[in-house]
Amino acid sequence: MTNNSIFVINPYKWQGMWVFDDPNVGLVKEPFVGGADTIIDVATAHIPNASKGFIAVFSAGYFPAAHIILEWVREEGGGNVYRWADRAMEGWLCPALLRYFADPPRKLHVQIKPIG
Repeated sequence: MTNNSIFVINPYKWQGMWVFDDPNVGLVKEPFVGGADTIIDVATAHIPNASKGFIAVFSAGYFPAAHIILEWVREEGGGNVYRWADRAMEGWLCPALLRYFADPPRKLHVQIKPIG
């Protein structure tokens, strides 16, 4: 777990799956599955060539540029399910979430934007 309160990752598609690397917390090609991948598809629809990479900024606390709010729903399979109420979607986040937070946050505030 890190001491930051706002985190930045650069997800991209590899072998047809959304993944990300974060050497700061020991993750390489960490996949998004269980609906989180579908949420990313929808959230990045406005970004040309998002599959080559985009910026995801996230925090347990509010920050002005966050335009997606994911709300904790339940624990499931060692991970946690979050709901994007604005789109009536749910996605599972694996235990790697705990590399960033001591406990699963009640809300995740997310900003999605193109690289560059």
